[in-house]
Amino acid sequence: MKVDKVINNNVVSAMDPEGAEVVIMGRGVGYHMKKGMEIPEEKVEKIFRLDNPGTVTKFRNLLAQMPLEHLQISAEIIDYAKNVLNRKLNHSIYLTLTDHINFSIERYQNNMMFTNPLIREVKNFYKEEYLVGEYAIALIERKLGIHFPADEAASIALHIVNAEYNIKMRDTIDITNLIQEVMGIIREYFQIELDETSLSYERLITHLRFLAERIYCRELLNGENLEFSRMIAGMYPEEYKCSLKIRDYIREKYEHYVTDEEVSYLAVHIKRVHV
Repeated sequence: MKVDKVINNNVVSAMDPEGAEVVIMGRGVGYHMKKGMEIPEEKVEKIFRLDNPGTVTKFRNLLAQMPLEHLQISAEIIDYAKNVLNRKLNHSIYLTLTDHINFSIERYQNNMMFTNPLIREVKNFYKEEYLVGEYAIALIERKLGIHFPADEAASIALHIVNAEYNIKMRDTIDITNLIQEVMGIIREYFQIELDETSLSYERLITHLRFLAERIYCRELLNGENLEFSRMIAGMYPEEYKCSLKIRDYIREKYEHYVTDEEVSYLAVHIKRVHV
């Protein structure tokens, strides 16, 4: 590949064989380079491919003013997340997480660390992503000697979740709050404490995550199997009523409609969690 633009000594942009712009990272890869020059393969550490031209431009602008180590750390965290989660992450994660990590390091250096009000929910609902966050802060401490609190692991985990959902961060935070509120409705309706270590609880959280994602992506199950809904309402009347209450709450607070089929499946998961 040939240089299209030198961003700094360690980062250049180039055009791949398909004509798409890519960002290339490597120590010294941009040193003494000019537009049109061939990029030495031995200097290429990482090639970033982002889907949106606007995102590529923002990524280039971000990298122009940040240390190479911050980019390397972010790339290592994302690679680790992809490997351990085995899920597709939106390419914008390279921009959003890199920007977040760089800014967090700057805030740490200026004694401006913030708490994360969603840390308990993140640890509870996104356990695998939170473990990635713990890996991330351990990596940052090892590489830069910076000791972040657990709040930062939760913040990084939310960026990973956001890339999984492929929606806006504000929506990811709303989804997290929605799950917490739904669990509160279930606890209050049945006047019970839920066993957060049980397999049924894990299955309910997983179901709520996918339900919330379908709600925000407007891809709800929309089967017209009225017989199935009547069967579930008959078999699990209280769980079905609780599910209807959740449906009404989501419609009133978040202005999202939950279909009858979604209500029925939710009732089944509620039944499992409190037997």
